[in-house]
Amino acid sequence: MRWTRVLAITGLAATLAAALTAVSCTAPPKSGEPAAITAEQKLARGKYLVTILGCGDCHTPGTLYGAPDMTRMLAGSELGWTGPWGTTHAKNLTPDVETGIGSWTEDQIVAALRTGVRPDGTPLLPPMPWPNMTAMTDEDAGAIAAFLKSIPAVKHVNPPVTPPGQKDPLPALVFPPPPAWDGMNLPPPADAKPAGGSAH
Repeated sequence: MRWTRVLAITGLAATLAAALTAVSCTAPPKSGEPAAITAEQKLARGKYLVTILGCGDCHTPGTLYGAPDMTRMLAGSELGWTGPWGTTHAKNLTPDVETGIGSWTEDQIVAALRTGVRPDGTPLLPPMPWPNMTAMTDEDAGAIAAFLKSIPAVKHVNPPVTPPGQKDPLPALVFPPPPAWDGMNLPPPADAKPAGGSAH
C-alpha cells in the first residue's frame, strides 16, 4: 500500500514537471518582446499595411480614376503632381531591377520610408507622405519592405521629375500657391520679389 502511494505521488510529480516544461516552452513572449511571426504572416502584414496606407492610390495606374489596373499593381503612374517642388510622378514600386526597386534591399526600402532619401541619395518628393511613416515600428516597416519585394515585377519607366517653373508634358494635378495660413513655413519661390512695406 505504501509503495503504491509513493509510486502515485512520483508519477504525479513527473506529470506536473512535464506540464510545466511544456508551458514554459510555449509561453507567450514577455511584455515588450515582439512575437516571432512566419514569413507568410510578415507578407500578409505588409500587404495589409500597403493597402490601408493607400500606396496604390498613387502608385497603381488608374486608381485615382476609379479603375485600378491590378495587373500593374504599384508599377507607378504617369499622372503628375505639380507644386513648388516641380512635377513628380508616383514611382514604380515593383521589384523590377531596371525600372522599379528590385535592386534595393529590404533595409534600403525601410531607410527610404524613414528618411525620405533613396539609396542613391535623391529625396522622395511630395506628395509622397514619408514623414508619416517615420512613426512605424521596425516590424511594420520591415513587413512593407518584404511585401514590396514579393509582388510581381512590372517593367515601367516613370517620367522624370520636371523642375519648378517648367511645364510637364503629361496631365498633372496642380497645387495652387498656398494661402498665407498654409504657407507660413514654406520658403519663398525662387522668383519671388521682396515684399512691400505692409504685411497682409
